[in-house]
Order: sequence, then structure tokens, then C-alpha cells
Amino acid sequence: MARVPPPGSFIPDWHRCKESKEYFNKIMHKKKRKNFGLLESPVMPPHAAVDTVHYKIFISGKSGVGKTALTARLAGLNFPNVHHETTGIQTTVVYWPAKLIENGRVLFFCLQLWDCGESALRRFDHLLPSCKEQVDAVLFLFSFTDRTSFEDLLNQIPKWTESSHGCLAKVVVGTKFDLFMHCDVTEKDVRKFQETWRLPVLRSGGEVSDGLGDVAPILNCLAENLWHQDCVRAGAAGQHPQQESVTLL
Repeated sequence: MARVPPPGSFIPDWHRCKESKEYFNKIMHKKKRKNFGLLESPVMPPHAAVDTVHYKIFISGKSGVGKTALTARLAGLNFPNVHHETTGIQTTVVYWPAKLIENGRVLFFCLQLWDCGESALRRFDHLLPSCKEQVDAVLFLFSFTDRTSFEDLLNQIPKWTESSHGCLAKVVVGTKFDLFMHCDVTEKDVRKFQETWRLPVLRSGGEVSDGLGDVAPILNCLAENLWHQDCVRAGAAGQHPQQESVTLL
């Protein structure tokens, strides 16, 4: 079986490189992010073959931790002015280009983010199975200003590590990191959590810029872990990772 590179060894922080502009320009419009519908995708020149990989990601967390706000941040959408719980399932498509160090191939990651309100999940039994169906990754959210949301991770993560869910990429994001004056979760708490669960913990918060720097760490981490997961699956099955090679006109 071929050796599978660990996450982080084959996708660089590519959005800062000059050569990436041709690709990142396809997800930008007038220095802001383009919004893509479920059937839309970035359009490359006719001569350029684009490898696109598709993933479904469920966003898990207590009500009020900022699931909808984080989704809007990752997709370049406007933040909701007033908090209100998501009443059903909300799906958002995010495209993110990355280049593999291994062979120099460029991939477009199509990330379909699934957000569902906590109350809706409790009221309607069919929603959670729909969110879990063919899911590839889970983003576990907690708020740095709400310690109970951090402690609730101990209940959330085991539910997604059962064998029935197969191999899932898991990433933890702490929101409202900028509100340090009201912080209820310390860096010591985060380090201890990482040592125990061996999961990446990223941070989100503050004003949203028109660039890509505030979302790149999360999207790069997701892309790395999802691709690594595909390599592991493909290695076990003796196949190549999923890819859809298309020339978009």
C-alpha cells in the first residue's frame, strides 16, 4: 500500500502565492467573494482542466455559538445583524482552490456546509439523519465566551466517532475569539483539549475583511483533512481519491 502523507504535508498556504491569483480570482468579484448556488461553479478558461472534489460538511454546536455567522464568514456572505436560531436545514456552497505539493495539481474544493438549528434538530427527527447522510466532515463549534459550549464538545464528538459514521474529518472551531474581555475558555483549556482528542482547534472572530486571510486557516485545514481522508480511503481500497476533472466553458 502506498504511503499516505499526513495532513498539512501536501497542501500549502497557497492563497498568498502569486501563481494562485488566476484561481482565486474565479471565486472573487470586485474584491469580494462570489456567491455560488448549488448548481454553480467557478469558470476557468476553456483550455484549463479543473479538478473538483465535492464534500458535505455538517456544522455542530450549541445554539448561539455562531454556526450561521461562521458559515456566512466562510462563504463571504453578509453576517446576520440579529441572532435568530436557524429554523431548518440551511446549505451553503463554498469553493476553495488549493495546490498539492506532491504533484503540483490544482484542486477546487466544493464544500457544501450544512447548518441546522439545535431546536429544530430536537423537534424533528428526520433532520439529523438528513444531515448525517453521506457526510464527509464535521465542524464542531464552541464559543470562547460560553464555557458550557466548550464543555458540550465532550458530548458532541463521541456521537460522531461511532463506527456507523465511518471515517469522518473532524475540525474544532472556537468562535468569538476577539471578545477576549469576556473569555470563559483559556488557552490552557484548549491545549488540554487538543492533547486529549488530537483534533485541530482553530479560532474565528473579529471584523470580516474583503480578502481571504480571515477564512484561509479554516478552509485550508478542512481541505487538508478532507483530502488526507480520501487518500486513506483510496489507499485501503487500492483506488485513486475522488476527483471530477472538467473543462468549464
